[in-house]
Amino acid sequence: MLPLQPPAAKTPDIHFAVTPQPLADAMLTLAQVTKDDVVYDLGSGDGRIVVLAAQKYGARGVGIELDHRLVEISRTVAREGDVGDRATFVEADLFTADISKATVVTLWLSTPVNQRLEAKLKRELRPGARIVSRQFPIGAWPADKTVHIGDEILRLWTIPARP
Repeated sequence: MLPLQPPAAKTPDIHFAVTPQPLADAMLTLAQVTKDDVVYDLGSGDGRIVVLAAQKYGARGVGIELDHRLVEISRTVAREGDVGDRATFVEADLFTADISKATVVTLWLSTPVNQRLEAKLKRELRPGARIVSRQFPIGAWPADKTVHIGDEILRLWTIPARP
């Protein structure tokens, strides 16, 4: 009889790379984040977008991140930045996490990952919710607005009203 093996941990579809603070701020500005928003960052890495949304804009934020170590770092940064009550970090798979409470979603993933997320975003987000992607499109879905900041591209979509 073979010994039982624990299930293999899912490996991230994208590996963490830092979003510079000015670019994180530009993403939140493009989405017109306010204190009334709930910002979800899918693949939140070190949590800087969620923490910035809470600190600068007064929004509540949720980071969805698969890497346990990065979730722990994010929680520490939020506590040390005095926004632990408004910034939450969940160790979860962005494809299965519930994002229905988001009014803003931020992404810096990849073209294939964004394409796989398209149906989920359209299905789970409420009309009026905004999505900002750094660099990559979301399938063939045309962005409502595209902004160039140096070599970077930010794209904005708004979930339309349902018929």
